Amino acid sequence: MLFAPINGGLELRAEADGSHTIAGRFPYGTLAELGRGRRETFAPGAFTLQDDVHLLAGHDYNRPLASRRSGSLTLTDADDGLAFEARISADVADTSHGRDTLALVRAGLSVGLSPGFRVRPNGERVERRSGGLLRTVHGADLFELSVVTRPAYDSAQVEARSWQPENPAGSRSVPAAWRWR
Repeated sequence: MLFAPINGGLELRAEADGSHTIAGRFPYGTLAELGRGRRETFAPGAFTLQDDVHLLAGHDYNRPLASRRSGSLTLTDADDGLAFEARISADVADTSHGRDTLALVRAGLSVGLSPGFRVRPNGERVERRSGGLLRTVHGADLFELSVVTRPAYDSAQVEARSWQPENPAGSRSVPAAWRWR
């Protein structure tokens, strides 16, 4: 599974019943500079939404905050991006990971949104442009969204942490699920 964090844009609201609402958006068409001549963008409608998409703290399935299946996570796909709204119940907000995540968002320390996805067969186009590679993802299965502390590359609005277009001689192998096909 690949991860592509985005900076900022999370909104947090406390409700009278002790629950909280987190909302945010993953924009399409934004070009990410990933370094070493690698750039990436997501085409409008790139994500196929699975029935059980989760909102997690830091890509950890042991720290769930909301899910589509439970009805606590709403996803809206539009031409400009994938928006979400998650209702974090009072019970989840009272867990250690719930309290920690909400405190980090309130403090402005968790400013990233990162989707966990798998590119579908023929779901990407890679082109050489201006001395580098540009990957356009136009078909990916979305499994989760995560609230993250910060993206791996501060200057990139969207970045794929595990994107490896090639395996240079002498470097360690990257698991197949974490690299381009």
